[in-house]
Amino acid sequence: MTLPPTSSEPVAAPVGPNGCDWYPHATVASIVARDGRLLLVEERIDGRLVLNQPAGHLEAGETLLEAAVRETREETGWDIHLESFIGVYQWTAPGGQHYLRFAFAGQPLAHDPARPLDTGIERALWLTPAELREETARHRSPLVWQVVADWLGGRRQPLSLVQSL
Repeated sequence: MTLPPTSSEPVAAPVGPNGCDWYPHATVASIVARDGRLLLVEERIDGRLVLNQPAGHLEAGETLLEAAVRETREETGWDIHLESFIGVYQWTAPGGQHYLRFAFAGQPLAHDPARPLDTGIERALWLTPAELREETARHRSPLVWQVVADWLGGRRQPLSLVQSL
């Protein structure tokens, strides 16, 4: 194990394969269930229609919890109340991009059908876990099913594990 330097000299950021500073993408995703169905989005990525949880990038100045609520609202028109933390998932996409996904579970509160959805989002939809599983080839990434599988398996942690200072 390598320990951090003890001097006050700045530490250089890791360098990625293209010679630039390397940082993983910090993202959030929400599992929202209602009447045995899960809230999902159908989005167009590189011309392909894929399925994903409401998910997106953490933005400057917001907490992970705020990002999860915001992304769900922006991508589906649903306001939600977060109830638990499912976990952190690390994934490297085929193009080499690295992602850290912070997944949460919440309950739907209210829907605004007139709210415009984020660019690229075709629609929000509710699918049963079995219907989602049947569409594995359309999942945006393997993270989609892994988060659902963990949630279905009862993985729920208190939101207090996710702290913002």
